[in-house]
Amino acid sequence: MSDHIEIRGLRCAVIVGVLAEERDRVQPIEIDVDLERPIEAAAMSDDLTETTNYADVVSLARRVATEGRFLLLETLVYRVAREVLAADESIEAVTVAARKLRPPVPEDVATIGVRTTVRR
Repeated sequence: MSDHIEIRGLRCAVIVGVLAEERDRVQPIEIDVDLERPIEAAAMSDDLTETTNYADVVSLARRVATEGRFLLLETLVYRVAREVLAADESIEAVTVAARKLRPPVPEDVATIGVRTTVRR
């Protein structure tokens, strides 16, 4: 499969982390979602009903990320991926990446993140 829908840079304020400071307050993360699915029917018909509505995927990813209270980014990305895959049978695989924008480490690191791919 070579067709993909890409969502980049969805910013959310979430509870994720094992440190006490991460459990008590939200922190910013950024989420990317890649959907692997055929797009030819939509491309030929120019009809939204023939593809996955990315606005729905954005809303779903935000809801899963913000309503959960996760210890691990691994759990967050996996749950988002499973929910997105379950929402549309046309999606063959979904890749979700999440990055902490202010990771709680003493070193000078721009982001720390996790990526997973879930297939049917």
